[in-house]
Amino acid sequence: MIAPVVIGVLVLALWEFAVRWNEVPSYVLPGPLLVAQTLVADWGTLSGSLWVTLKITFMALAAAVVVGVTLAVLFSQSKWLEMALLPYAVILQVTPVVAIAPLIIIWADDIDLSLLICAWIVAFFPILSNTILGLNSADHNLVNLFELYGASRWQTLRYLKLPAALPYFLAGLKISGGLALIGAVVAEFVAGTGGSASGLAYRILEAGYQLKIPRVFAALVMISLSGVAIFLATSLISHLLLRRWHESAIRREN
Repeated sequence: MIAPVVIGVLVLALWEFAVRWNEVPSYVLPGPLLVAQTLVADWGTLSGSLWVTLKITFMALAAAVVVGVTLAVLFSQSKWLEMALLPYAVILQVTPVVAIAPLIIIWADDIDLSLLICAWIVAFFPILSNTILGLNSADHNLVNLFELYGASRWQTLRYLKLPAALPYFLAGLKISGGLALIGAVVAEFVAGTGGSASGLAYRILEAGYQLKIPRVFAALVMISLSGVAIFLATSLISHLLLRRWHESAIRREN
């Protein structure tokens, strides 16, 4: 922890020094101290918007987990189904959400639902692809052993394939957590909704129009810290679930 903290402090100190030495106006580039002061002063407004953004993020991540894992299990049980539907999941993933967000907003006719759909689209594919890879990575010798002892497809899935897929699923979860937050913010930018129930993206747009650049930086800091917190939370979940049996977690402990 010492090295990144020291580097971060040095960068912030140089940033503050450069802003003060060159007398850069705050509407061009505020210093870290002014950003921190703005974060404290505007906490009441920004924290409410942060909760709106995080609510969409967590709902999209939960939907991505449910749909992604369900489809991955179905695909592992039916190769025909995988070949028929997986290409459409790839198309959905590679289509820029910024391009289709206006259409989703029009079709959904509900801002919260449209934001949820946009964030879900971004977060869905990593969980699907990683879980499929994990289900297909089960040791074929063990699969043959299960078949030899007359295990049903459900028993093979429950006792062999799902445990084998767990590390891959958790890796996809860590990726999708950050992507869900990005998707929620991007969707809010496109929607441009205001009012008391608006997310942090709208607060950034609003502050930018009013040249309140310190508030823009304060909102960006909140988004970045939220993304770091989501990554740390998913990493902790992964560690707790894998530490007693999976090789990667055992090596870390030793």
